[in-house]
Amino acid sequence: MTPSAQPRAAVILAAGQGTRMKSPIPKVLHKVGGRTMLDRAIDAVQAAGCERVVVVVGAHSPAVRQAVVARLGEAAVVVQDPPLGTGHAVLAARPALQDFAGDVLVTNADCPLLEGKDLEPLFALRAQGAQIALLGFEPADPGLYGRLIRGADGHVIRIVEARDASEEERHVRACYSGMMAADACRLFNWLDKVGNDNAKGEYYLTSVVAVAVAEEAHVRAAFVPESAVMGADSQPQLTAAEAIFQQRRRHHFLSEGVAMPAPDTVHLSWDTEIAPGATVEQFVVFGPGVSVATGAVIRAFSHLEGARVAEGALIGPYARLRPGAQIGAQAHIGNFVEVKKVAVGAGAKANHLAYLGDGTVGAGANIGAGTIFCNYDGFNKFETHVGEGAFIGSNSALVAPVRIGAGAYTGSGSVITRDVAPDALALERSVQVEKPGWAERFRAGKRARAAKA
Repeated sequence: MTPSAQPRAAVILAAGQGTRMKSPIPKVLHKVGGRTMLDRAIDAVQAAGCERVVVVVGAHSPAVRQAVVARLGEAAVVVQDPPLGTGHAVLAARPALQDFAGDVLVTNADCPLLEGKDLEPLFALRAQGAQIALLGFEPADPGLYGRLIRGADGHVIRIVEARDASEEERHVRACYSGMMAADACRLFNWLDKVGNDNAKGEYYLTSVVAVAVAEEAHVRAAFVPESAVMGADSQPQLTAAEAIFQQRRRHHFLSEGVAMPAPDTVHLSWDTEIAPGATVEQFVVFGPGVSVATGAVIRAFSHLEGARVAEGALIGPYARLRPGAQIGAQAHIGNFVEVKKVAVGAGAKANHLAYLGDGTVGAGANIGAGTIFCNYDGFNKFETHVGEGAFIGSNSALVAPVRIGAGAYTGSGSVITRDVAPDALALERSVQVEKPGWAERFRAGKRARAAKA
């Protein structure tokens, strides 16, 4: 079998302490574009064709283990304990891959901008005969990155960690990203020969290159832009990665025909879907799970998460769509309206100051200002269903569970606790009482008391 036809597996290193993040959340569970760095790493290796994925976690972080199990199952987790370096971490994955024959890709869990296409050059080098393929880059500031030391033929002869590098080696611009691909059996055998004679007394994955070269193996490097492999070890780095992600996503949607008058103010998620012909105004936030159809307009200062917006719908300004909101074609959800787990029918309108939670609003219905779906009794949630063409008067409280029939009306200020028949009018008000002259007598009394004081 040629290298290009080899099955692919991935070992993702996620056992770091992440102390520079200064957060109670484990480093790799911090998010870029609304998705954890760990999930983004798994996405990347799967997109690169890795049919098996093993994640190396630390004993100090049960939350990371739980996240891996939830996504990939228990068999995908291996624990590095104690932590003795990156080479030791990869060796910890050997039992999980003992029945695997093919190429193993080693990558890090804290490179949130990495994509499957960035990893393909590694497998291309393997197909061309490289026993080890490395992913390199040339950063603006090489800093503490390991340097790729290459021979006259361009092959890599060793990787030198920055703390162990000579003055001459520190001037080398080509750096190692932490990612490599090699035949599984040979990689683990080479790692068995790696020592820990270095400044930290650890077993470096980078040392495997010198071991392989000593056995006359060919080691080559492919290069990608720095942004593809940039790590996020601290809050400033995480913020920098988020900024690059947002810039990429905005450019993508603009190129696809989405109108954004002020794109730098729009915040997108990893899975945001916006169809060509839609418009997104200033300061809109898309949380995960949002799709917007063509012709829809998302007006300024709106926040959407877990919501679907159909063709020609108008959202906002200052609207909030929460998970389960499904807004039909040509429907209007206006300023200071919140929708949660409600399907709003085509052409329906809730133009201002309303809360719609749990239920349905039929096509063409009108929800007046100040309307509340009273869906929670302190213990359970209940549903409200408003029929097609119904008219809910301003300041109505619909106490769930309740159904408003098609074409029915509710009078403004009503508290509706029972079902309303189609085309009926439901009123729930106290009798209005008027006392002539009361206001003037009240004011006169107040003035008289003030004068005596």
